[in-house]
Amino acid sequence: MKNSNTCLLKENVEKLALNSIKQHLFLCCDQTKPKCCPRDISLESWQYLKKRLKELGLDQPTESRPYRIFRTKANCLQVCVDGPLLLVYPEGIWYRNATPEVIEKILQEHLLQGKIVSEYVFCQHPLPVFDETEDNE
Repeated sequence: MKNSNTCLLKENVEKLALNSIKQHLFLCCDQTKPKCCPRDISLESWQYLKKRLKELGLDQPTESRPYRIFRTKANCLQVCVDGPLLLVYPEGIWYRNATPEVIEKILQEHLLQGKIVSEYVFCQHPLPVFDETEDNE
């Protein structure tokens, strides 16, 4: 059983191109208990994000662009204000009011041009990179 799971995991890593992720987007949506915005608004944003990543060809690596943008639906990002919220890693950019119109602006400016859409940013904190050798000294 363990070997079949290992093979399945390897297949999924390849199929999803996990080793070529450049950025990971987390969208607060489809909440169990909607607090930051109505559930239907968050789901509209999710559907738009999925559709546009695919239309822009950002959902899979290509020969000319050997990376992909990965997306994850997050039940709740715990901020619970001005949703839907969209978090972009590795930059650690937290966007508010991520409606389809705002998502399009984020896709065009941040993801494609590398320019943060500051009017919707409410927090910026990239995850720190820790050197494991420092912990052992």
